[in-house]
Amino acid sequence: MSVSITHLGTGSRGNSTLISSENGNVLIDNGFSGRQLEKRLASMELKPTDIDCMLISHHHGDHGGGVEIAMKKWDIPVKCNYFTAEKLGILDKKNLEIFESLDRIEVLSDVTFLPFPVPHSGAENVGFSIVTKNGEKTCVVTDLGCYTDEVIKHMQGCSHISIEANYDLRRLLSGPYPDKLKNRIMDRGGHLSNKQTGNLLSKVISSKTKSIVLTHLSEANNKPHLAESTVLYHIDDIFTGDIAISLQDGPEFSHFLGQEDKEKISIKT
Repeated sequence: MSVSITHLGTGSRGNSTLISSENGNVLIDNGFSGRQLEKRLASMELKPTDIDCMLISHHHGDHGGGVEIAMKKWDIPVKCNYFTAEKLGILDKKNLEIFESLDRIEVLSDVTFLPFPVPHSGAENVGFSIVTKNGEKTCVVTDLGCYTDEVIKHMQGCSHISIEANYDLRRLLSGPYPDKLKNRIMDRGGHLSNKQTGNLLSKVISSKTKSIVLTHLSEANNKPHLAESTVLYHIDDIFTGDIAISLQDGPEFSHFLGQEDKEKISIKT
């Protein structure tokens, strides 16, 4: 059986990504309430008690806001770095394990997770490189205002990439946000614009890359067609795979590693 990647929802109101194999289920982030998590997992015919572990990228509420309730209510183990645990107020929880960047995490016997640092203001944020038992690699990377050589290195060689395309620059600049917030979003520790995401992808995708999911689109400052068209402008000459958009009210689809004929499966909710 292959490994599946499903975004339960991405955006400013909550983020969580489900990594599943025949050996278990892992969530990357949980920015949802207990009720929302139950509802979204139910559409996958899963319950919170089916989750073997949560890996948390950083402490901001849309990524870690539902962590403590999940630990208390369902006793789901959590792995994150010390700064994230401290900010989430879960350092005293018995089902917490602290990791460092570049520690290999083997929650499932057929999948290895590697957290690597990404720049994001006010947080010790990590992206995750995920490698299956047969050597297939994917990345889940979000909440970064710029990309470093290290980010590029860890994103290379992926068959699947999930990455944020947060805002369209023109919409952000002309939108209703105060200048201070606009500047924070555009800062190197903020979020990636559609153009920045396209530029980053042009540096990391290869013939191995079969699918891309654009995540964490701003509902105020972006549109799916703008994100997709801008990114494709930068990679159209080198990418021939599937590109999709994950929105706030997921899950909408799953991607399967190692099954080209089942690469993207729609989910009826």
